[in-house]
Amino acid sequence: MSSSLSSARALRTLVIGASRGIGLALAQQAVGDGDQVVATARDDDSLMTLGQLGARAIKLDVTQPASVATLAWQLDGAGFDRVFVNAGVFGPRLRTLDSPSVADFDAVMHVNVLGPMQVLPQLVDALAPGARLLVMSSVLGSIGSRQGASSWLYSASKAALNSVLKDVALALADRAICIAAHPGWVRTAMGGAGGTLDPAESAADLRRLLDGLKPADNGGLFNHDGTPMPW
Repeated sequence: MSSSLSSARALRTLVIGASRGIGLALAQQAVGDGDQVVATARDDDSLMTLGQLGARAIKLDVTQPASVATLAWQLDGAGFDRVFVNAGVFGPRLRTLDSPSVADFDAVMHVNVLGPMQVLPQLVDALAPGARLLVMSSVLGSIGSRQGASSWLYSASKAALNSVLKDVALALADRAICIAAHPGWVRTAMGGAGGTLDPAESAADLRRLLDGLKPADNGGLFNHDGTPMPW
């Protein structure tokens, strides 16, 4: 498997979850660089925005199995070089030992864990040889980095996502480099106004990280600046 993305053809980029924030910035930057971009969103306004940017927009709701089940045939033969799986929710900002409701637990785990577990198998046949795939994790999902207790429902979902990514990386080791990444503290609806990065800065870092990966990085967890992180 080559560690280079250089090619005579335009690179092909897929962004799952591109309605706003980091996902939208990823799609916008890829289009700006001349990539052939496919991007997904749930609502019609976001799909229109993506189309106006120059991306091929696909309606996808990762919480709905019927919606996910149509993805593979819509991407048939695409040959993506870069894949970003970005869809996610934070959920209620529970303090540790504040028990989540069943509904809140199901909502967060459904989007952040079950969603990728349903989407990722749909992407396998749409990957180009030597593709790079990134799932959007969080420093809060890194058990080894954890110094304080907060947001334990969201943290648990991202730790579970990290496990999902590790299994995917092992399964696809002969055809793709797959990683999880912390995007930084980003000024988005999820990250809030106090973040240290804007979405464009985070997206640029994540794109550089993905393009610089080597086969030995497969199955790793990284900060947006390329620093390896403990699981």
